[in-house]
Amino acid sequence: MPDKEESKGPATPVRHTLGEAAARQLAVTTKTVPMMEQITPRWLVTFLSWVPVEAGTYRVNKVKPTSPGTRTVECSPDQEVELPEIYVDYEEKPREYTLSAVTTTLDVHTRVSDLYRSPHDQIKEQLRLTIEKIKERQERELVNNKEYGLLNNAAHGMHVKTRTGAPTPDDLDELIAKVWKEPCFFLAHPRAIAAFGRECTYRGVPPPTALLFGSPFLTWRGVPLVPCDKVPLEKDKTKILLLRTGEKKQGVVGLFQPGLVGEVSPSLSVRFMGIDHKAIASYLISLYCSVAVLTDDALGVLEDVHVGQYHEYK
Repeated sequence: MPDKEESKGPATPVRHTLGEAAARQLAVTTKTVPMMEQITPRWLVTFLSWVPVEAGTYRVNKVKPTSPGTRTVECSPDQEVELPEIYVDYEEKPREYTLSAVTTTLDVHTRVSDLYRSPHDQIKEQLRLTIEKIKERQERELVNNKEYGLLNNAAHGMHVKTRTGAPTPDDLDELIAKVWKEPCFFLAHPRAIAAFGRECTYRGVPPPTALLFGSPFLTWRGVPLVPCDKVPLEKDKTKILLLRTGEKKQGVVGLFQPGLVGEVSPSLSVRFMGIDHKAIASYLISLYCSVAVLTDDALGVLEDVHVGQYHEYK
């Protein structure tokens, strides 16, 4: 039989210093705030001109189109010619926009917020992330809402179709021809902008880049292409919008409600709703917004944009 001493395995090394696993028990881990991939730059909100709406309703007064044969302003060198009588008529039932509400409630158990508040405050971080989600929903509504969304409020005559499917310089020039009075920016899905860049490169006219709000943007004819993942993309097909913005330019304007109770940013409020008998604290987060197209020629849409075409370079 083998000797008992010989049957023992290799001897465990004797440590003379504190091990890493044990040392970590006394160390403080550096923790980040929660990261949420769904947060986007939300450039549409930044590029839009915003108008305060005091009573929650915004009326867009318009002039009636001039009827054929209506007398117009004339110019004559003869001082004795009788001046024409003229007036400007208004639409009798102008459109009114009522601010839309994006709201939700946040519930946090007081035990969680009391015990686990360091190094990051649980309530503060929960509110921050919830507000980010609401702002993402706001941008989606500005583009897609059935009542006031941009895609659903472009006039019939302001739609253009691509010539071959992929967005080419010719297509964007055609869109600029529709919104020719001081166009401010294109709005497109990031893949549509990439597809346009490919078409420009293929034709030997790569689009210039401009630095706006501290970030680079591709431009065409001096007009920036602003990325927005809220513009629908289905089966490699999407749309590109072109906007003129501002009340003075009779363009597209965003609408917001100033002076809300519990306001943390324009038109966004957070209100504490109390603590229930289960020790759950509730917060009401509300954001009020809308968007108005003041004249038909302020918004154009390029349709049938294919984003899946690639080229071989030889």
